[in-house]
Amino acid sequence: MWEIITTSLPQLIVAGIKYTVPLSLISFALGLILALITALVRISQKGKEFKIIKGIFNFYVWLFRSTPLLVQLFIVYFGLPYLVIPGILDEGIKLTPFVAGVITFSLNTGAYASETIRAAITSVPQGQWEAASSIGMTRSQTLRRIILPQAIYLSVPPLANSFISLVKDTSLAATITIVEMFEVSQQIAAENYQPLIMYSLVALIYAVFCSLLTIGQHYLEKHSHKHLTKTVGGA
Repeated sequence: MWEIITTSLPQLIVAGIKYTVPLSLISFALGLILALITALVRISQKGKEFKIIKGIFNFYVWLFRSTPLLVQLFIVYFGLPYLVIPGILDEGIKLTPFVAGVITFSLNTGAYASETIRAAITSVPQGQWEAASSIGMTRSQTLRRIILPQAIYLSVPPLANSFISLVKDTSLAATITIVEMFEVSQQIAAENYQPLIMYSLVALIYAVFCSLLTIGQHYLEKHSHKHLTKTVGGA
């Protein structure tokens, strides 16, 4: 058993560094950008002509929050090549496994994180909007200078949880042939016929990764709480 572990562990760690970590970081970064845009659009109070745009973003959030991540991966990687539009997409949309994974995980993360950011923004007391307006600040200035800084720090704990969940969810990328840790464990298990050992080993590696991220999350929460206390106290 120890021989299997010592020979397999380096391969799993390399796969994690090469695919799992980049896939998680890139997808989360893109997802956060999309989440912020989505949240701002959905809380916007612009006129009737903006309702169509808000409706599109509302539909996007509903769609990705209402369907399984695994199904989303299959649609993007296996389904889009069959989206043939004569004269425009004669061969459909063919993506590499990694690109398909990044797109899917980013869209999924963006939908969930947008709700976190939107809730954080709306949780800031209405009085702060009114106070800023009374001194001549526009709504966009108030949002940028007063509301968003507070909302960001309020969002840290739930967003950190989202990132930890994303790291675990990247194991689903094995279904579209991305050679991340779980896929490598499956390949090795098919060779040595020791699935229990291999799957337990990869589970342990995920547990270590997530435990380290949890420690980082606690540090961020403490830092954000202190900063938020100073911000509110100073206000």
